[in-house]
Amino acid sequence: MEIERKFLIDRFPDALPLISECEMHQLYISVMPTVRARSKKTSAGETYRLTVKGSGELVREEIEIDISKEQFDGLCRVAEKEPIKKLLRCYALPDGLVLECSLVDEGTKTEFMYAEVEFESVEAAEKFDVPDFLGQEVTYDNSWKMNNYWKRTRLENK
Repeated sequence: MEIERKFLIDRFPDALPLISECEMHQLYISVMPTVRARSKKTSAGETYRLTVKGSGELVREEIEIDISKEQFDGLCRVAEKEPIKKLLRCYALPDGLVLECSLVDEGTKTEFMYAEVEFESVEAAEKFDVPDFLGQEVTYDNSWKMNNYWKRTRLENK
């Protein structure tokens, strides 16, 4: 189960300790149900995953499977669309949680930023004291889900 809250942001936080940074490319094979393929490049190398997500907002089922570079490249060919590009930076929050901040499709007219915090339980998610620097919460606004961003920017009117 994935339990997370999502917020819009306008910049990477500069007052939090940086844990990690990576570049990602992701594409969607299906938006209903969500079937996503993602490459993740860090200083340690590159990994590839296929993810299937169930429906939901704060809580949803998530199944992840490691795949090879060849499988990822094949899925890119099948999708026939430019992958979404993300710069992901993870920061340590004071309470031991991790803040994942993403810059999406930098340099395009659809560029935006968001942040997510994952939780161990619904209770912990509901009790989370939202820091002032986080913007509008969009956890319950499906238009901000990445599969819907894919639809808007890669599938509709293209």
